[in-house]
Amino acid sequence: MKHRTASVWAAAAVLMVFPVSSYAQGDGYDVFTPIAKYIAAGDAEKLSAWFSDNLEITIFSSSNDSSRNQACQIMKSFFRSYTPRSFEITHKTGRMNMKYAIGTLTAGGEMFIVTIFVGYKDSSYNIQHLKIERPD
Repeated sequence: MKHRTASVWAAAAVLMVFPVSSYAQGDGYDVFTPIAKYIAAGDAEKLSAWFSDNLEITIFSSSNDSSRNQACQIMKSFFRSYTPRSFEITHKTGRMNMKYAIGTLTAGGEMFIVTIFVGYKDSSYNIQHLKIERPD
């Protein structure tokens, strides 16, 4: 029984040291898969787990340098105003340490273009800039 308890504590410690966002981020890992899932679901809380400690959020033409918590609140407000129906990544590119994706978000009866920049630091990818705009 002692061994089993120690194993549970060891597993918990590993999860604390390696957060979910850094799990399985090898060469073939697509960081945009979970990010797209949370945007499509309008889940600002889960999306914010992918935010850098400080990032830029641009919604329409208003840009904010924000903490993770501030950015989460901004996204919650956006998702309240524009309930997502679907989100599809239409383009991805980048290098190992910096990637970006462009996607189409259908929300609140409108269509938006979403650009996501992620950087690789401290063994995980994090969103450094998230931009939502109306198409021209």
